[in-house]
Amino acid sequence: MTNPDGAVLNPRQILETLVAFPTVSRDTNLPLVDWVEGYLTAQGIPSHRVMSPCGTKAHLYAQVGPDAPGGVILSGHTDVVPVDGQAWTSDPFTLVEKDGKLYGRGACDMKGFDALAIWALVKAAKAPLAKPLQLALSFDEEVGCMAVVDLVEAMIASDLPRAESVIVGEPSMMKVVTGHKGGVGVKVHVHGFEVHSSLQPYGVSAVMEGARLIQWCNDMNAANAASAPPNPLAAPFDPPFSTLHVGVISGGTAHNITAKDCEFLISARQVPGDTGWGDKIVAAAREVEIGMKAIRPEAYIELDSTFGVPPLAPEMGGPAETLARRLTGDNGEHVVSYGTEGGQFQVRGYSAVVCGPGDIAQAHQPDEYLTLEQFAAGEVFMDKLIEDLCR
Repeated sequence: MTNPDGAVLNPRQILETLVAFPTVSRDTNLPLVDWVEGYLTAQGIPSHRVMSPCGTKAHLYAQVGPDAPGGVILSGHTDVVPVDGQAWTSDPFTLVEKDGKLYGRGACDMKGFDALAIWALVKAAKAPLAKPLQLALSFDEEVGCMAVVDLVEAMIASDLPRAESVIVGEPSMMKVVTGHKGGVGVKVHVHGFEVHSSLQPYGVSAVMEGARLIQWCNDMNAANAASAPPNPLAAPFDPPFSTLHVGVISGGTAHNITAKDCEFLISARQVPGDTGWGDKIVAAAREVEIGMKAIRPEAYIELDSTFGVPPLAPEMGGPAETLARRLTGDNGEHVVSYGTEGGQFQVRGYSAVVCGPGDIAQAHQPDEYLTLEQFAAGEVFMDKLIEDLCR
């Protein structure tokens, strides 16, 4: 949907427009950013870009209201996961309504919230705000949540007043999520030394040495599960401990040759209060490497950190939690195992919670959808937030 006359759009119209941009993480998001920037400009709202180093993507942030303390940031990501190989029954980049649901890639995760946040910013611009409302739209959340650091740092360094609270709109069924696990990813490339398998002691099998590191992951998972009781910050999570995982592995040339190469990714999901697993993975790999080099000095393990997402720790009555509970009426205890940019904001001094429309079970699925009921609940939340900021 275009908006040539500068008319104010409703949340449904904005969502329809956002879904139409195929902002898969591997591709540019600039057409979407161009549209949002143009739409806000037409409403008299200046915005600011933070470009990616490669120049093909951009974050966007904006503010309405006074330059006063106590403001709120509405934070969402613009990228979506691929639709390759998924059996969609409609065009994933065309918003379709059916049986009380809005179907489209990103409708739930998380362009539904983005649409509501953009709509709220425009509406708030016309309200007598006592505190500012800020918008933060990021890229590459789906591939590690690292790029958002540049956006957060740019907002801190800008002339805008530092907000007090951050609402991250990942789908939570409008429940107030006060904590989530962090994530670490380390890409492992084991470089072995090829010999005929009949001479195995004189070679280094990258596959078999890689298996040692994977077994270390198994051992750590067992040790973490056995440690009891969990720390208080970890107790609400399921499971209440950090975990390591290897999902894909490749390597080797033939069954009778010691493997020259083996590659896999070790990912860690860290509960709050139990961080540093990236360093532990590196230390474990170096221990395995010592044994490899004792056989063939040419053998080694190459490591590349691919992502690092800080956990979001519950703040026990922090400003963001207090605000979100006041607006939603939700007083339950909710934590999730997926990561968000909330941890990146929190480690830089912001109070943060996760609260957004939709069910995370729909994220990344074929025929992804957001119910009309949840979308309406998100709109009510935004109206209440604007009223709150006017006090």
